[in-house]
Amino acid sequence: MAEAMADVSGLADDRALLGRTSTAERVSDILRTRIAEGFFPPGTRLSEDSIGGALGVSRNTLREAFRLLTHERLLEHQLNRGVFVRVLTVEDVRDIYRTRRLVECAVVRGLGEPPYALDAVADAVAEGVRAAGDQRWRGVSTANIHFHRELVALAGSARTDELMRSVLAELRLAFHVVDDPRRLHEPYLERNKQILAALRSGDAGKAERLLADYLEDSLHGLVEVYGRRVGAGG
Repeated sequence: MAEAMADVSGLADDRALLGRTSTAERVSDILRTRIAEGFFPPGTRLSEDSIGGALGVSRNTLREAFRLLTHERLLEHQLNRGVFVRVLTVEDVRDIYRTRRLVECAVVRGLGEPPYALDAVADAVAEGVRAAGDQRWRGVSTANIHFHRELVALAGSARTDELMRSVLAELRLAFHVVDDPRRLHEPYLERNKQILAALRSGDAGKAERLLADYLEDSLHGLVEVYGRRVGAGG
């Protein structure tokens, strides 16, 4: 893929989020969000000078933030070239889905006795429906991510939430390469509703089966499109 430079316009607006304590963790939170939302697409080179200047942080703070995001597999350091937003391989995508299936299905399987606290899951479903109605297909993608994040949150585990935040942020690196988000995400709106309905009825077993099939079909669809796109661009 062709190398691109990061567009830092708008980062100055995030400067207020740093508060009085400009920590690397806060900077990494801002950059992670920007990467997840597609402002810094895969293959983008991140300039220390421009990003540090926009956020008003020191070079050392920014480098620590880059290190944290490299550990999360969102960035990579290329010798004598700089820091770049990662471009996933097809095997990366397959491995992400293996992790998702292990975690998400286990969470649903371990929910225990109903009723379940499904308000946030239902909100994510409604968010996707609204975005599709407005033809905002990137918004549908975001809503799908929220749906799966809220499913995992049903486990009530901060560690699992943190793991899935990282996994889903990495997955979005693949989504941003695909140039047909409607085809990729629209079919899963109805499947989100079906999983929610199964959970509302107290049938976690059915919800898990629906979720496992969902993830398998999503993997195959993404690999098919992503493999062509990366092959054409790489």
